Amino acid sequence: MGARRHVVLVGLSGAGKTAAGRLAAERLGARFADLDELVERRAGKSVAAVFAEDGEPAFRALEGACAREVFAAGPAVIAAGGGFFDDPANRLAAHLAGVTVYLDVDPATAARRLGGDGGRPLLQGGNPAQRLAELLARRRKGYLTADHVVATDGRAVDEVAEQVASLARGEGGW
Repeated sequence: MGARRHVVLVGLSGAGKTAAGRLAAERLGARFADLDELVERRAGKSVAAVFAEDGEPAFRALEGACAREVFAAGPAVIAAGGGFFDDPANRLAAHLAGVTVYLDVDPATAARRLGGDGGRPLLQGGNPAQRLAELLARRRKGYLTADHVVATDGRAVDEVAEQVASLARGEGGW
């Protein structure tokens, strides 16, 4: 068995990256890293405040820097932000660092899970399901470069987490 590799979860807000990621990490005895949480810690403010005060490019730069630090550390299950795979450099870094998993979710399901805009800056000002559908249309091509696609609609978080953990064991050396 090879060295353990990171498991990087990508997908829309509301896909379950954080919830399934935490559970998968527990099952694997792995460290869990949520890039949004790391950005908030580094910035000293919420993701929404970073977007509002500094703009999306500043957020993306912080997100990329946090990801590089996590990738350089011991293996972990990582929940990336919804737009993380928009950046080709982030996609490449994630692919080099580990197994990438796209958690696929219908935008209407994601909106229900978030309970509205969920405080997500890119979902402000409009129908969250419609905004998520627009984001998915823009991001889907990048998401589909992930090593694996895991459907989350109609599935319990436990079931999704087990599938992620299974992929980690099968291909990530866990």
